Amino acid sequence: MSNDSRNLAYNYCALPLAVYACRPDMSRGRVMNEEESKHRTPFQRDRDRIIHTSAFRRLKYKTQVFVYHEGDHYRTRLSHTIEVAQIGRTLARGLMVNEDLAEAVALAHDLGHTPFAHMGEDILKDCMRDLGGFYHNDQSLRILTTLEQKYPRWVGLNLTWETLEGVAKHNGPVVVTGKEVLPIALRELSQKIDMELDKYASAEAQCAAIADDIAYNNHDVEDGLRAGFFTLDEIEKLELFREPLADIRKNYPDITPAILIAELIRNMIGAMVVDVLDTSVANLKKLNPQSPADIANAGRQIVCFSTEMEQQVNDLRKFLFERMYRHYSIERIRLKVERIIPDLFNAFLTQYRLLPDHWQKRVVDVGGVDDKMARARVVCDYVAGMTDRFAIREHERMFDLYWDLK
Repeated sequence: MSNDSRNLAYNYCALPLAVYACRPDMSRGRVMNEEESKHRTPFQRDRDRIIHTSAFRRLKYKTQVFVYHEGDHYRTRLSHTIEVAQIGRTLARGLMVNEDLAEAVALAHDLGHTPFAHMGEDILKDCMRDLGGFYHNDQSLRILTTLEQKYPRWVGLNLTWETLEGVAKHNGPVVVTGKEVLPIALRELSQKIDMELDKYASAEAQCAAIADDIAYNNHDVEDGLRAGFFTLDEIEKLELFREPLADIRKNYPDITPAILIAELIRNMIGAMVVDVLDTSVANLKKLNPQSPADIANAGRQIVCFSTEMEQQVNDLRKFLFERMYRHYSIERIRLKVERIIPDLFNAFLTQYRLLPDHWQKRVVDVGGVDDKMARARVVCDYVAGMTDRFAIREHERMFDLYWDLK
C-alpha cells in the first residue's frame, strides 16, 4: 500500500485509536498483493468481503440451538453472528481499538459451522476422525482462504493478516504437541505467511471472542425460556440472575413475562459488557502496552471477564448444558442428525459421482479419485457447508424410498 493510500485509509477510522490497536495503515498486508481502496480501510474491505460470501448467506438456515423449522423467533447462526458483531464493536470502541477489525472477525468466526450446530459438528468430526479431522474454527478459515472462489487472481478472499489471525486465534494461541498436526486450513496458510501461532491474537479479535460468549449465553437463556425448557424461577436460583430479576420486579411490578424476559436479557448483556470493559481496562493499565505486539506477547487474554463474572458465567453454562442442550427435544433432533450426517458423508465418500458436477470436479482436481483422504476433505467441505434444510432434503432425496409418480 502506498503512503498516500495508508494515510487516507487511516483517516477513515471512525475514532482515534489507542497505541495497542491494530491500525489499518500499519496492516501486515495480504497473501496476494493488491491495491487497497481509497475510501475503505483494509479491515472494512475484509468485513465487506465476508458479508458478500455464500457461506455468510447460508448462516440464515443453520442452527444455533433450534433447527430452522422449529420457529421463526429463535436465533439462527446468522442472527447470532450479527449480535456478536454488535457487541464486539461496542467492546472495541470502549477499549479504543479498531471496530472494523473486531467486526470482521466476529462476522467470520462461525462461517465454518456445520448444519445442526454443535450436534452436526460432533458427528462430522467423528466421520473425519481418521481422515484428517474437522474443526469448525479451522473450517471458517478454510472458507476464507480456499473455498470461497470469487476472484480471478486468487482463491479465497485474500483477507488481511490481522483478520485471518483473528479468526485463527481468537480463542488463544494454537499449540500442537506430540504427534499432533495443525488443522488443514491453518497448516496451508502457515506455509504462506507466519501466523505467529504461539502468540495471542489482537485486542480486536479478543473483543470478538468474548462478544461470542456474551451473545450466546444470553440469547440461549431467552430462547430456552421461550421454548419452555426452564422457567424464570429456575434461573433466578443462579447468582448471575438473582439480583437483576429482583430489581426488575421491584421497579416494574406489573410487567408482563415477555417484557420482563426482554428487560432481563438486555440488562444482563449490558452488565457483562461493563464487566469486560472494566476488567480489560484494568488489565491494560497493568500491562501498559505500547503496540499490538505487546498484546500478542502478554501471555494471557487481556479482554476478559472478571474472576467473579467468569465463575457466574460458568455456572450458567452448566445450567444451560443440563436444561437446554440435553433437553429431550434436542436429543431427539440429535438422533435424526446422527443418521443424516453419516449417511450423506459415507454415500459421497464411497461414490463421489453422487456429488453435484462442480464438486465432482473438485474431487478430481485434488486427486481424490484415488486418494481417500483427499476425497474425504472435499466431501467434508460439501457436507459442512450445507444448511439444515438442504441437508434434510438431500437426505430425503437420496435415502427416502418414496417416489412422487404424479
